[in-house]
Amino acid sequence: MSSYILVASYTDEVTTLKWTPDTGSLEVSSAVKTGERPSWLLPSTHDNTIVYAALEQGDGKIAAIKYDKDARGRVVATLPSGGSAPCALDAIPGELFIANYLSGCVAILPTSASAPYLLKEPYLVHFTGTGPNKERQEGSHAHQPLYISERDELLVADLGVDRVWRLKRTAENGRWAIHGSFVYPSGSGPRHMALYGGHLYTLLELSSSLSKVPYPPPTDGEPKIVVVDTMSNPPPKPTDMLAAEILIPPPNDTFKTPYIYVSNRNDPSPEGDIISIFTPDLELVTEVRSGLKHLRGMAFGGPDNKWLVAGGQFSGGVKMFERVDGGKDLKVVGAVEVELSTNFVWL
Repeated sequence: MSSYILVASYTDEVTTLKWTPDTGSLEVSSAVKTGERPSWLLPSTHDNTIVYAALEQGDGKIAAIKYDKDARGRVVATLPSGGSAPCALDAIPGELFIANYLSGCVAILPTSASAPYLLKEPYLVHFTGTGPNKERQEGSHAHQPLYISERDELLVADLGVDRVWRLKRTAENGRWAIHGSFVYPSGSGPRHMALYGGHLYTLLELSSSLSKVPYPPPTDGEPKIVVVDTMSNPPPKPTDMLAAEILIPPPNDTFKTPYIYVSNRNDPSPEGDIISIFTPDLELVTEVRSGLKHLRGMAFGGPDNKWLVAGGQFSGGVKMFERVDGGKDLKVVGAVEVELSTNFVWL
């Protein structure tokens, strides 16, 4: 049986891929023009035929794309993102959370289950601060919002100030506001996060490292943060080999042991960038050479999350990997050329 996968990119369109595992066929099915740099995609919580695209441009925008049964899309709504260079999204019914990277803010945009889908321009929560990296940390750079349903809390990774901000709704008007933060090593640059087993795992882009901290944090003192390199032989820091994505697919009947999958960029090896696989205790299990250059986005999908799609922004196109050895390793089972891929969504 075939699956459809959407590919975000630094072009002006979102591409649909068709994956047929029986034949190992990964092919371009269609594409939809969205506007400049639709670099992050997120299905609507109201209706999974609606997918939001963050247009990572100077005057940031959010587009809503409606897909039919053959995964052909059309843009049905567009609104400003409330800032510059929106680079990641999360959502709950009625609210879309937008990380505006260059503006140092998270925007909350009201949404609906039916047209117009995007209701009105968002309100903003601004962050302040700097970090020691003068080129990358001259101010706040919100990089990913992550909603935690168990605590009705919104986390925002901020690469610019070495923090993950914690937001709660205010009693006065129900809007989101800062109520605390996790502080990370100076110059590390929090990028993306994943929650698993009572811990928050954060990928630190500027130091190419992976961290683990208890979540929720203890009430009596600062939480202990454990940090490891994302590669077994990392170059001296600071480095241009930058960690990009972190995924922790939940265990299931096929893959009973949880593992953490991390992508790294800019490896000079002719075999391409590395996908590192860790245990939840941050023990490095395997490093997989991907054949991709500037490996950025990855996403699991298919039955029991058997397949991992990943893309090389600079070269290598898009590749499909199969999880093997219980999830301890990956092997390539399909490939297709797609330009400047950045993020993926399985439909």
